Amino acid sequence: MRTFSKRSLIKIPTDIFVLYCQKKNLLTFVGHLSRKSLQLKLKILILKPKNQIVITRLPFFEISGNEKKKLKAAQKTAIALIKQIILEISFVFSKKLIFVGVGYKTFSIALFKTHVLHFKLGFSHSIYFKISNLLNVFCLKATTIFICGNSYQKITQISALIRSNKYPEPYKGKGILNENEKICIKEGKTI
Repeated sequence: MRTFSKRSLIKIPTDIFVLYCQKKNLLTFVGHLSRKSLQLKLKILILKPKNQIVITRLPFFEISGNEKKKLKAAQKTAIALIKQIILEISFVFSKKLIFVGVGYKTFSIALFKTHVLHFKLGFSHSIYFKISNLLNVFCLKATTIFICGNSYQKITQISALIRSNKYPEPYKGKGILNENEKICIKEGKTI
């Protein structure tokens, strides 16, 4: 039996099913929360008795010598993507945003099967932000937002877009902050 490096081995939990289509180079993971697929560029081996997947450096197609140098990076990327998919179909991720400042508020509005957030951030106008149907957003208080979903990338992207409306400023600390974020407040000018 051939031995593989520990870095190329991925252990699959017992509650996740793996489906592999060799013709399309498609690897599908089915968990109790969702189902996700990944298009592969490298060949894989599935070890059924140990419930493991091995990512090799062998490409599916003939490649040039220039691209052979990139196979190690492609292998590491595939390993990272598979581990991320296993986490996403096993757990629900959430992020909490806090509004700090006088009059900074948010409201949740449901319009025609779409979810819209209404922000008041000290500007002369209100800001409206549309949320994807794949994510759940809760406004339990007027100053906090909870974003929940299966995709970690989408949650962090949406929270970054919401924060871009009012970044925390360094002198008073007003703005939209992550849950455990601390701001080093600068000292103002003294006379």
